[in-house]
Amino acid sequence: MSVGTALPLASDGATSRGAAGGTRTHCPYCSLQCGMTLVGQRRTTVEPWTEFPVNEGALCRKGWSATGLLGHRERLTTPMVRDRSTGEWSGVTWDEALDLVARRLREVQAGHGPDAVAVFGGGGLTNEKAYQLGKFARVALGTSQIDYNGRWCMSSAASASTRAFGIDRGLPFPLADVEQADVVVLVGSNLAETMPPAARHLDRARENGAQVVVIDPRRTATAERADVVLQPVPGTDLALALGVLHLLIAGGHVDEAYVAGRTTGFEAVRESAAAWWPERVERVTGVAASELRALADLLADRERVMVLTARGAEQHAQGSDTVLAWIDVALALGMPGRQYAGYGCLTGQGNGQGGREHGQKADQLPGYRMIDDPAARAHVAAVWGVEPDSLPGRGRSAYELLDALGTPGGPRAMLVHGSNIVVSAPRATHVQERLEALDLLVVCDLVMSETAALADVVLPVTQWAEETGTMTNLEGRVILRQQARPAPEGVRSDLDVIAGLAARLGSPIDFSTDPEEVFAELGRASAGGKADYAGITYDRIRAEHGVFWPCPSPGHPGTPRLFADSFATPDGRARFHAVDHRGPAEVVDADYPVHLTTGRVLAQYQSGAQTRRIADLPDDGAFAEMHPLLAGRLGVADGMPVTVRTRRGEIRVPARVTTTIRPDTVFVPFHWLGVNRLVNDALDPASRMPEFKVCAARVEAA
Repeated sequence: MSVGTALPLASDGATSRGAAGGTRTHCPYCSLQCGMTLVGQRRTTVEPWTEFPVNEGALCRKGWSATGLLGHRERLTTPMVRDRSTGEWSGVTWDEALDLVARRLREVQAGHGPDAVAVFGGGGLTNEKAYQLGKFARVALGTSQIDYNGRWCMSSAASASTRAFGIDRGLPFPLADVEQADVVVLVGSNLAETMPPAARHLDRARENGAQVVVIDPRRTATAERADVVLQPVPGTDLALALGVLHLLIAGGHVDEAYVAGRTTGFEAVRESAAAWWPERVERVTGVAASELRALADLLADRERVMVLTARGAEQHAQGSDTVLAWIDVALALGMPGRQYAGYGCLTGQGNGQGGREHGQKADQLPGYRMIDDPAARAHVAAVWGVEPDSLPGRGRSAYELLDALGTPGGPRAMLVHGSNIVVSAPRATHVQERLEALDLLVVCDLVMSETAALADVVLPVTQWAEETGTMTNLEGRVILRQQARPAPEGVRSDLDVIAGLAARLGSPIDFSTDPEEVFAELGRASAGGKADYAGITYDRIRAEHGVFWPCPSPGHPGTPRLFADSFATPDGRARFHAVDHRGPAEVVDADYPVHLTTGRVLAQYQSGAQTRRIADLPDDGAFAEMHPLLAGRLGVADGMPVTVRTRRGEIRVPARVTTTIRPDTVFVPFHWLGVNRLVNDALDPASRMPEFKVCAARVEAA
């Protein structure tokens, strides 16, 4: 069954060495994975890599200053052990640290069983690390309790795409296809600030005559480069999609031939959308019925419509249904599989795509295989050299795992790789209490992050420019980050940590520390799976500016565009899904009358553990963005301190008064310890995504 079309291979014979004599590699931050050239080892500088097609040499300020963490004075270079009775830290040797951790893990499992030890990974880990971490959990530890912070990134879009198309790849086409679309609809994406080099594709699309539509409660920097801006009430993107679908159906704008020939399930959607007439949508979303009609007319009138969702639409207790509703819009128009059109998700974390494909998630094995599939278990077990029955089953999802820590029947020890949980988790105060209830917490990190500060053992590990490994960007393009300088003395890679612990735990198989060797094994383990890397090698990635999966064999060109002929479902048809709007899990009321939403700002990234330590990046701290009408009712002026309170806690931050946000909404960025203490931990039933993006709040002058 064919699900894609190929692009010609790169022909310039790109190698690891850049024009300036440096090393070609990729930015350590978002899912664009922008190409860059690093020059020098003792003093490393960033130079452009203009041939890499995603960013063409452009970088945001985070990329240009990314080397600021190399050699940073806060860099950890010695394993550290904390005395719980005094809180004091002491440095130890690597052998002492690994011996201690292995002994404590064995003791915990001897007393409480294999699942008493948990592993928590990250969407910034390389594919090799993510793969080895999943293998380590299931073989060396024998635990089912493994998940990662990518569960909080695009899991709702992943769930929806799998249900609708049979496969989850953030963008089923190259990012540059945006330039050729007639209409680009961005739902909950502030692309201009979260991944600035990608905004050039929007600008080029507009130069080519396209209309850009932004749907966001805030009028962001992305909205400023759009033609149409809609500002719905937070948590109502699903109702907006149903309203658009209603108008497309009522106006006779459904591509009936496409629906009949390439999809199933439309009649149920036709019936469910009938209840969402424009005036009802206006009452729910705050978007005028006239604006909704104008959007539907715009979509109906163009040949190539592209719908792109991001965290604003997805980080909800109904995030999967919201994405399904927007996919229904794209399917009704006949767009998925059409060149320069369709649905896609703008992945957030650097390896948010690859990180969930190869075994870091509680329910998955390498190649995007499901862990409860007997055939998948048999295939992966054969590659690993173990018996299928020895592999544990499905474990808890990320937040459910954290919520169970230290409770009866829950994990008593946890290893953390590449995640600053205390800042990034929802209801973070509760999560911190659960971490503190553990018998053993081990954290691998570059610096003493807020989570590392709670650990019993902290292991100093390499960062992006000091190691080699692959990442998979938002397009499904597998790229190669290459080591540009040696790691500081005393620092080891996560692969070394995994191998060292596995040997001490008596693992029945060896764990390689060579990333290229691990990647080759990953290819064999993923062979035949949905995310098939079997035909990808480091040499091919260097020569071709990355290789798009699926790529099942060395002679296969890779698959830049999916769905041209069929979808990755058993019958080759896409699935419509009838969904209905329920609204946020927590609604505003007299006590908490304001919607609280969160997000990113231009100069910072994720929990800020890296970017907050780089002097060249402005760090003004958190703030509460609010409309002048709200500020006036509160008696607050710009810069004055305010208290933002929810049912889970409160924070004090300065007000930032602006007309670009809805008067009923307050926005607080999440890069600093604070706002995620306030957000709701209600979970999407399908993706297990917490509702980061909306909860009921009260704001007061402090």
